[in-house]
Amino acid sequence: MKGVQEKFSLSPSHPEKEIERNEFSVARGDDVIGRLALIRLEKGDSLPDIARHFSLGINAISAANPGVDVWVPEAGESIILPLSFVLPDTPRKGIVINLATMRLFQFKGDSRSQAVSTYPVGVGTEERPTPRGQMRVARKASRPTWHVPASIAADHRKKGDILPAEVPPGPENPLGEYALYLSKTGYLIHGTNKPASIGLKATNGCMRLYPENIEMLYKDTPVNTPVLIVNQPYLIGQRDGVLYMEAHTPLEGSGALELEKIYAKLRNIEKKSARALDWKKVKEVQTEARGIPVPIFEMSQGSQNEAAKPVKVEHPDTLYGKPEIPELKLDAWYVLAAEARDEIDAQRIAAIINHQGPQIPARVLSRSNGYRVIAGPFNDIGEAKDAAKRLKIDLDIDGVLIEPVKKG
Repeated sequence: MKGVQEKFSLSPSHPEKEIERNEFSVARGDDVIGRLALIRLEKGDSLPDIARHFSLGINAISAANPGVDVWVPEAGESIILPLSFVLPDTPRKGIVINLATMRLFQFKGDSRSQAVSTYPVGVGTEERPTPRGQMRVARKASRPTWHVPASIAADHRKKGDILPAEVPPGPENPLGEYALYLSKTGYLIHGTNKPASIGLKATNGCMRLYPENIEMLYKDTPVNTPVLIVNQPYLIGQRDGVLYMEAHTPLEGSGALELEKIYAKLRNIEKKSARALDWKKVKEVQTEARGIPVPIFEMSQGSQNEAAKPVKVEHPDTLYGKPEIPELKLDAWYVLAAEARDEIDAQRIAAIINHQGPQIPARVLSRSNGYRVIAGPFNDIGEAKDAAKRLKIDLDIDGVLIEPVKKG
């Protein structure tokens, strides 16, 4: 994005093929892990696809790159991958989930040698928020059955979508392949069949992970592991003698209180060091809320701001989990989802449809006076009708069925 190179100095190196995204070691006394990165977008990229490949939530990549089109970003544009994190201000034990950052941290080891695994999560909506506080993993299940809560069934009935009492394992199951059941009844950490919702307030209170992330967490988490859920939009921590601040948009109604907490900590640091903090910088970080650790204070002379220097990362040949669109088939059913005069608008609609879960494949076809967004191919009229129904329920799109082309 314009201005990224001006604001962040690059580490002097050739583009790296890989960068750490889930597993980090934590040096004693440090609170910041990971590195920021820069990647150049290619034609056909979307931010959800980049986010998933690098184990980021859509909230994180969008906040770090304000002004970049989520669904149809410009090819050749460079964006920040916010793969550096200030750890939550909590005991480093078991699983800690920070709702404000929509990120899970799993701590392993002891104070002398500690490691942390971290994954983005989707959390509860404003109407059905994820609860906070201390819990534990009560039990685990692979290929879980979803027993549909009455409140969710009622919501779907209002939309004309009748849910069964339970949904067996498979692509239609919103719990995905793995689930950790918490000691607070009714709340789970689980997978999803809607990966584009990771990093959004989109659940009924549970916490969902990318399918590949929940598999790692499931295998690495014993029953009775403690789980602490907190709300910390403003984070401060040090690494290599530098104090960093990371700010996120606070959850509804929590901004003023959380800001006062962090300001009290900063005033205490200022008092102990007997040196003035750059409060203008602090205010700028808080206001921008880009979710990126920014150096605000050198705790000692000769400190190095390594976490603030992005490294260039090569664009992968294939983005993991990117929806694939089957080839057009004349003998298949389709759904006309939208018509648009502007190609970018049509591409945006197609990208949104492609990222529904389970996927509804969609593409843009040009015509003399504009563009059409076509969903499909579908094997029969039943599949096409099911897709049209989902488009209406999920996206309020009134699709029109397109019959197969008759041979001869």
